[in-house]
Amino acid sequence: MHPKTVLITGCSSGIGRATALAFLDEEWEVYATARNPADIETLGDRGCDISTLDVTDSEDVERVVSRIVDEHGRIDCLVNNAGYGQFGPIEDVPVDRVHDQFDVNVYGPHRLIRAVLPHMREQGDGTIVNVSSVVGRVSFPGSGVYAGSKFALEAMSDALRVEVDDQGIDVVVVEPGPVDTNFDQRVAEEAAEEELDRSEAYASFYKVFDDARAVGDGGFWQESPERVAEDILNAASATKPAARYPVGTVARVAVLARFLPDTLRDKAFGLLRKLP
Repeated sequence: MHPKTVLITGCSSGIGRATALAFLDEEWEVYATARNPADIETLGDRGCDISTLDVTDSEDVERVVSRIVDEHGRIDCLVNNAGYGQFGPIEDVPVDRVHDQFDVNVYGPHRLIRAVLPHMREQGDGTIVNVSSVVGRVSFPGSGVYAGSKFALEAMSDALRVEVDDQGIDVVVVEPGPVDTNFDQRVAEEAAEEELDRSEAYASFYKVFDDARAVGDGGFWQESPERVAEDILNAASATKPAARYPVGTVARVAVLARFLPDTLRDKAFGLLRKLP
């Protein structure tokens, strides 16, 4: 029996790196990818096959998928993990930043899905795991662009799950809440003053955002990347995986907010904005 093969995007740190190691520990053939190969050299030292992959580059996607098929003949699992968060009030986020967000978080997974599906269909099985977020179910002020990309990813996943069900292919969405990674650092960079035109109309949002940054990372509500990786591995290994895996207490509770009437949810967010 040949080991099962998994392609994971965004392995430079955090969830992607932890996921690569989790699959490796279970003796999968792991293709760990990132835009900068230097970021994943240590994964290569551990036994992963590493490759440069920019999910916004269709030629990169085709090259990596073709390599895996040439070397192993199959792709058993695709983990679409690469992504980042563009935060800020909708009006203050430039259009090119919205395009960049969707290019990575939505079009990137779409490129990978289109590339691997013919091979999974030919082999008669496979699992596609799309790493979303709790904001893929519930949007909050300042998250509109990022949440929009994750809502889109989840909508595509719901449609795809039914489209390929009779082909033996599973489609899973993993929805982490806050995770102890460098994600917040990238968010801060994307929402920095030099990147956004901070308008006075949203001064209250920027105060809350800056106060949250000042508090710093960490917190009892955060899950470890390894905890998220565990659910990704479980989904890939399951005979009949669930459609969604909310990861952590915050995620399981927060997704329930979508059942609240819109007026109540809006009022709750309004109260948070008014806090000193």
